[in-house]
Amino acid sequence: MAGHAGVGAPLCSEQFGSQAARSCCAAADGSLQWEAWGWRWWGCSGALKGKPGGRHGGGGRAPGAASPPLSRLLAVFLPQGFPDSVSADYLPYQLWDSVQAFASSLSGSLATHAVLLGIGVGNAKASVSAATATWLVKDSTGMLGRIIFAWWKGSKLDCNAKQWRLFADILNDVAMFLEIMAPIYPICFTMTICISNLAKCIVSVAGGATRAALTMHQARRNNMADVSAKDGSQETLVNLAGLLASLLMLPLVSDCPSFSLGCFFLLTALHIYANYRAVRALVIETLNEGRLWLVLKHFLQRGEVLDPTSANQMEPLWTGFWPSLSLSLGVPLHRLVSSVFELQHLVEGHQESYLLHWDQSQNQVQVVLSQVAGPETVLRAATHGLILGALREDGPLPRELEKLRNQVRAGPNKQSWLIVQETHQVLDKLFPKFLKGLQDVGWKTEKHQLEVDEWRATWLLSPEKKVL
Repeated sequence: MAGHAGVGAPLCSEQFGSQAARSCCAAADGSLQWEAWGWRWWGCSGALKGKPGGRHGGGGRAPGAASPPLSRLLAVFLPQGFPDSVSADYLPYQLWDSVQAFASSLSGSLATHAVLLGIGVGNAKASVSAATATWLVKDSTGMLGRIIFAWWKGSKLDCNAKQWRLFADILNDVAMFLEIMAPIYPICFTMTICISNLAKCIVSVAGGATRAALTMHQARRNNMADVSAKDGSQETLVNLAGLLASLLMLPLVSDCPSFSLGCFFLLTALHIYANYRAVRALVIETLNEGRLWLVLKHFLQRGEVLDPTSANQMEPLWTGFWPSLSLSLGVPLHRLVSSVFELQHLVEGHQESYLLHWDQSQNQVQVVLSQVAGPETVLRAATHGLILGALREDGPLPRELEKLRNQVRAGPNKQSWLIVQETHQVLDKLFPKFLKGLQDVGWKTEKHQLEVDEWRATWLLSPEKKVL
């Protein structure tokens, strides 16, 4: 090949992942001369030329072996193929997550010091049996709390991963504060550290589950295991740095409880702020109830669909647990009807694979899903329920919905099932446009993070329904 090209003319090229490519040309002696992995590898100009070495030139080394030392260090802590193998929000989230982990590590050292002091470490009069019993009671309380919380809230952690992540870290700060205060009140020491450990076990469940959900969001090449492993490496490095810093900090604060408490409050403020910035940096492209409501409200008021970045920036993080409308998806049919007459009213006018019941007095929407209801049907049912909630709020609406809102306000005693039927007709025109808008701006509508129970039902179609 070299005989057909002039000396110095590019013959081929290669690149590692998304990094800049390096070229290869023919040397005077007929060997291949590869461009060195230098500043060009980082996307800069001024490439360096490497001398041929070995059969393949450049010594035959892998890019990682010949790249700058910093790149080799980053390869230890970043997923393979970074940044293309992860989501765009990976780096800002991980940076702030590392800051909060460092602050939490230092706070944890202060809390551990206080617990050991309260148990009697360093006190000649302390009983080993009493300390062991206290430790066992503390651990058993936390284990029971872990099981109960996982049963109570486990299925809801995916839906509001960002809110639960923030909740877990704030609860962890509360738990460490209780541990620091425990030695000050020896009479309540055992009860205090039991409550603290209970809170920490809840933190481990909520934090671990939401971290798994966020790892699924960040992994873009079916590389969830690699992303999770590298996250563990990053956390280990940060904890090691926190351990070294704690060795320097503890001798300075151990003899002054007020100074220790002041350091704890300072670290806690940094911890909460870094957590907020980390969670706020996330841009999740799937819809939960909070993001769906923000996007739908903007669409109803302005006729435009918010993109994932804008909606995530507007998503409430502190109040995301308590929406104004109570929306329940996948409820059992027997909860809504008790007679043939009620079943006929519920089925009448429904042309989709769900039945919707609206309780105006409690502002509650309950949805029965069919056996064949897929993600798009669930998304439409949730949209339907949120539109009914919008009829009770202020703000501009499309002409058809404005008319229905006036009817609801003028006649609050009007039967809800009639309003539901009319909103079905409006939604037949509105939802396809809304769904297309979601897909066009980057939302993933083939899946969702809406909270859906497991109940499914079948029912006879309304005689007036025409199936297409």
